[in-house]
This record gives sequence, structure tokens and C-alpha cells, in this order.
Amino acid sequence: MATGMSQVREARRVVLRARGLTKVYRMGEVDVHALRGVDFELAEGELIVLLGASGSGKSTLLNIIGGLDVPTSGEVSYLDHELTHAGERALTRYRREHVGFVFQFYNLIPSLTARENVALVTDISEDPMRPEEALERVGLGARLNHFPAQLSGGEQQRVALARAIAKRPALLLCDEPTGALDAKTGRLVLEAIARINQDLGTTTAVITHNAPIAQMADRVITLMDGQVASERRNVQKKSPSELEW
Repeated sequence: MATGMSQVREARRVVLRARGLTKVYRMGEVDVHALRGVDFELAEGELIVLLGASGSGKSTLLNIIGGLDVPTSGEVSYLDHELTHAGERALTRYRREHVGFVFQFYNLIPSLTARENVALVTDISEDPMRPEEALERVGLGARLNHFPAQLSGGEQQRVALARAIAKRPALLLCDEPTGALDAKTGRLVLEAIARINQDLGTTTAVITHNAPIAQMADRVITLMDGQVASERRNVQKKSPSELEW
């Protein structure tokens, strides 16, 4: 069953493609090479894990494919959108219309309820789901009117996830979404991410330094020193509830 699913996903169209990405930061008198010629693809509906230690380049890569940063050299395209030389207005539109972000820290507004934090996105989206639906999808239907201070860390992260998916993004990019959580709570967040990928078909990339999390992915890309060190496909994926770390 899992093998068949992998074969189906392999046949899906590529929605995002990057070629020869480099990123060089100038730190005083020193050039720091965050990416060194990275090739990368995302296929429609797949869930990939970008695995690597701190400083391996994975967050830089995610920021570039999400339109938060631009490469020093190389090319990035999303469907028919050429992102490499896009201006700030075009990148803002790309992020707003196509990309949902989840970061390690939740970035919720303390004075707003869970519903109101999600509504910040739905109010500016063209075809959003209702905040109540987004929160229901991450298992927080009963916590709509709770403020962040009344929620656990895992619940706050799931509010952040609900906010990211409420605009129905084609791409969901998660940067260390369990980094601030214990294993039990982290698994709940990963279960919500996997459910979104499965139920809505949202193309999903999860960044982590935590190797066991890679077992939930269709495909695992390991970065080391700004380069792709390895790439493999999981013949049999594990449910997040089965992961141990």
C-alpha cells in the first residue's frame, strides 16, 4: 500500500523547482556560504522532510523557496512564476496567495483569541476557510475563544498551523515546528501537519534536525554544509504517532 502511494506521488507534477541555488552572506570581512549549488524539487501533494544539523542550510533553502529571501545565484520557479528575479511586490503576492508558514516560535498575538489570530489571515485571503474550520482541522475546535496564554505550547503551535492553512495555501513550509516542544506534544503537531497534507493535498516541507521525524515523509533530503548530501524515498512511511525521539 505504502509502495503504491509512493509510486503515485512520484508521478505527480513538479510544482516548485530550484536549480543551482547558492546563498552567500557577508559577515564583516568573511563570506559565509549558506547554500552551495542546491537542486531541489517539490511535487504536488507530497510531504518532504529537509533534515540537517544547525547551519546546514535548510532554513536558508526554505526561506528562498518560500519567497522570504532571494538566492545569490541559481533559479527558482513555482509553476509559471519565476521567483529568482521577482521584485518585492511579486514575492509578497506569491507568499500571500500560495504559501503558508509555520515556524519554531508561534508568533501569535497575545491579546487575540485563537479564532481571532487565525482570522488575521482569512480577512486578507481570497478564498479562505472559516477560522473555525481551520482550528477544527488541527484539533482545536473547542479552544476557539482561548487566548494564547491559556493554551499549551503544542496548542499554540497548532493555532499557528491553523493560521497557515486557513488561506488554503498550495505550499505549507514548516521550519522546526516541534523544536520548542517535548516529544509527546511534538507528535500531536506532526499529526496535524500530516493530516493537512493527506486531507487537503497541501504540498508540505518540514525542516528538522530531528532524524526520527524523517520517517513520516514521502521523501527525505539531507543537507550538510549547504549542499544536498543525500536524498531518499520512504517506501513505508510511519505515522507521527509511531515516532520516538
